[in-house]
Amino acid sequence: MDYFTLFGLPVRYVIDREQLAIRYRELQRQFHPDRFANQPEREKTQALQQASIINDALYTLIHPLKRAEYMLSQQGFNLSGEQHTMQDTAFLMQQLELREELDAIEHSAEPEIALADFSSRLSKMIKTRSEQMEQQLDAAQWPIAADTVRKLRFLDKLQQQVEQLEERLLDDF
Repeated sequence: MDYFTLFGLPVRYVIDREQLAIRYRELQRQFHPDRFANQPEREKTQALQQASIINDALYTLIHPLKRAEYMLSQQGFNLSGEQHTMQDTAFLMQQLELREELDAIEHSAEPEIALADFSSRLSKMIKTRSEQMEQQLDAAQWPIAADTVRKLRFLDKLQQQVEQLEERLLDDF
């Protein structure tokens, strides 16, 4: 059973988070390992496995990038384990320039201001790519969506680096 079916959701990128939460609570009540404490070992094991699947499914569907990767995996695109080489050289050059800029921010005269500007621009890039990805997934443009997800993974890693730098700057403050 796929994760969307497990939670009673239509297979599309935008999900009803309230319905997801309601169904999650129902499934947790039904399969929580504590309910099977006095049952035979086989039933305990099955309940534990089912609870694990439910938690994995929730984690996957609640996170936008993981949800997109899951949808693509259902179409035969295994992005999580691939060693795919990015073919878009303009995008790769942009990533190199952004990483160099981020590295330089920490040593700039006013790193907080420079980082805020950088973070704002990065957020806009992520928003634009996310909108593209949503449209591509909903239109079942799987190869194009896979490429967009790959690019979003780069941007997501860069966003994590921004957050780490913010923490370092706050610690130094």
